[in-house]
Amino acid sequence: MVRTHKDLEVWQKSIAFVTAIYKATDSFPKSEIYGLMSQIRRSAVSIPSNIAESATRKNKTEFKQFLYIALSSGTELETQLIIGHNLKYFDEIKSKKLLDELNSISRMIQGLIKSISR
Repeated sequence: MVRTHKDLEVWQKSIAFVTAIYKATDSFPKSEIYGLMSQIRRSAVSIPSNIAESATRKNKTEFKQFLYIALSSGTELETQLIIGHNLKYFDEIKSKKLLDELNSISRMIQGLIKSISR
């Protein structure tokens, strides 16, 4: 039974993912502090933040709305990670690992949306 957002496995997994994102972007060039690094971090933080906000909603429609926002942040983050990889800020292994984890979180969010819709 879910009592708070902290009980949701997808929230827990996305919090761990944000930590990995911060560590992965630490090595970005200083010129990216207010550019791509900032965008990647904000998109990543937006995922668990919107999951948390969704869990406070009593109405299923609002609950799903914030989950869709979290899902959209994931799509935005995916784009930014690809750009970071293309700019050689991530090596192939790190890039694949981050994208795989993001895809896993996105699938979990989609599953939660489906379960709420039933």
